Amino acid sequence: MILEMKVPSPGESIKEVEIATWLVQDGDYVEKDQAIAEVDSDKATLELPAEASGIITLKASEGDAVAVGAVVCLIDTAAAKPEGGTPASVKEEAKPVAEAPKAVPAPAPVPAPAPTYAAQTPSPAARKILDEKNIQPSDIVGTGKGGRITKEDAINAAPSMGTPTGSNRGSERTKLSMLRRKVAERLVSAKNETAMLTTFNEVDMTNIYALRDQYKDEFKSKHGLGLGFMSFFTKAVTRALQLYPDVNSMIDGQEKVSFDFCDISVAVSGPKGLMVPVVRNAEALSFRGVEAEIKRLAIRARDGQITVDEMTGGTFTISNGGVFGSMLSTPIINPPQSGILGMHNVVDRPIVRNGQIVIAPVMYVALSYDHRIIDGRESVGFLVAVKEALENPVEILMNNNPKKALEL
Repeated sequence: MILEMKVPSPGESIKEVEIATWLVQDGDYVEKDQAIAEVDSDKATLELPAEASGIITLKASEGDAVAVGAVVCLIDTAAAKPEGGTPASVKEEAKPVAEAPKAVPAPAPVPAPAPTYAAQTPSPAARKILDEKNIQPSDIVGTGKGGRITKEDAINAAPSMGTPTGSNRGSERTKLSMLRRKVAERLVSAKNETAMLTTFNEVDMTNIYALRDQYKDEFKSKHGLGLGFMSFFTKAVTRALQLYPDVNSMIDGQEKVSFDFCDISVAVSGPKGLMVPVVRNAEALSFRGVEAEIKRLAIRARDGQITVDEMTGGTFTISNGGVFGSMLSTPIINPPQSGILGMHNVVDRPIVRNGQIVIAPVMYVALSYDHRIIDGRESVGFLVAVKEALENPVEILMNNNPKKALEL
């Protein structure tokens, strides 16, 4: 029986996928549920499992865009599994090895003729062209009689663009994946279709560092999780979103849609590029809950197991460029959201505290927002609220009880 394998629908709005990589070869024997291909949609990379065991025949090539529901391969379920797992289609009878031909002595090398007086001497027409191009005859190998530089040699000669270094100057052209093309479209759309502005502030991270130093070992021992910055920032952001609900809203046509929940999209780096899985109802999660969910989503993104549903529907985004060393940036809004918070690296900087100049670990933060729906008062107030919570985490985020907040 020949089974037609069709492309399943990765999500409601996805109409086609791209064959990123075939994990098997034409004629291989595959087992049921074995991953046979990786397919890219405009939102995620998914594995395509075999629907039955048998010999596979591929019907699409890597890089092909295939409509959802189209046949991508055939599986002959009646084919027996070859011994040793070797596909029957590729077995070949042993062929006798042809007798190697006897070595023939190489002819003696013929010395190159000595150049004549005309070698590298341009013709009058070639001389005029070389002068116009500012090229020296000694830089060209002539193809004329005796090495003479012809008019064609001069026409084809390229002017020097700098001192030759002897280094490679190759280039490679590869097709962008469907996911990367969709990301590019969304980024351009966000720049062209929103009134995007960015406001900045700085955060003294001294108190967060002190809390992490004090409780990170106990937190790790009890929960099996690291106590990172993301839980503090997520808690600070959800609080600020509740204080300034316009930042937790989005435009739909001529209407504003506001949310009474905070689904926080967290930008993470995956094997196929940047992905933004969503922490649902982050406002209801504890520090432990936020750390556990971000770790779970990051692992799934890293292993290529993240689903479309896990990356859909966020109301606000947090992006941490600081893990790559970024000092300051203007993050781009993740549409249809109206705001994104950019975190950056922490650097010891001089600041004024109680009238004294001191050295403190400082992070610059940036809020990019859609000015069509968020005014300056809300955007600045939101970022100041985030700053206040991060600089006073025990009082504002932990209700003056860190051990209870961290469930220790």
